Amino acid sequence: MTLDAHYLRGSIAAVHSILKHSSCPDTLFFHFFAPAGGRVGSTVRSVFPALRFEVYPFRAELVSGLISSSVRVALQNPLNYVRAYLADVIDSCVQRVVYLDSDVIVVDDVRRLWDDAAARLDSAAAVVAAPEYCHANFTRYFAPTFWAVMVMDLHRWRAGGYRRRIERWMEVQRERRIYELGSLPPFLLVFAGEVEGLEHRWNQHGLGGDNLTGECRRLHPGPVSLMHWSGKGKPWDRLDAGNPCPVDQLWKPYDLYVRPSSGASSIAAT
Repeated sequence: MTLDAHYLRGSIAAVHSILKHSSCPDTLFFHFFAPAGGRVGSTVRSVFPALRFEVYPFRAELVSGLISSSVRVALQNPLNYVRAYLADVIDSCVQRVVYLDSDVIVVDDVRRLWDDAAARLDSAAAVVAAPEYCHANFTRYFAPTFWAVMVMDLHRWRAGGYRRRIERWMEVQRERRIYELGSLPPFLLVFAGEVEGLEHRWNQHGLGGDNLTGECRRLHPGPVSLMHWSGKGKPWDRLDAGNPCPVDQLWKPYDLYVRPSSGASSIAAT
């Protein structure tokens, strides 16, 4: 996961939800990516004293020269492109990781996701597993609702040079502008038909509305293991504004943000 000032509250809520629903939280290890020079690691440690994690400073210059303008300024944040560099930064002894966006809540045991993805990746010798969508076409995937969660085989990623493949498509985008949205289209251009599908219950997406207005949305029919506030509207912003959507009440129990009587704000330790 990534950690930055605006999304830190969401990231901590996501971690809280994962720990709460995990059958064996002691087996989890978190890899966080944050802007170089920040101190978010101390905040995470104060909230989760027993959490096993590492914070990696991400140098924006690795990708800033490749980023194109998007429909929403937030989609141009260099941290959105961290997923392309995981295999370069995380220790080579780590074979697989689950990548999660910061605006998600997990309401199921993440071990189920891990085991399902591992079985699919092993059987197909694939690099990435991600939730699949019914009746979807390639053009609809050019949106930030895709891959809020994905499981990546880092050994195969390194061997296949996938980071450089993604960067090449970003270079094309800078020259010709072939898509409109952020960091995911180059992934899709590289992996297109090589993604192992996971149950769509692992990405109940679009709860933040669209990228311009962030209107309220309802949950989709069917089982839910992960809720994703993709889109402009983030639950912590709407709750603070006193105008939450009904789905934001599902996020609120995992929020560890408190406002002391002095008016200052902090993250509550648990």
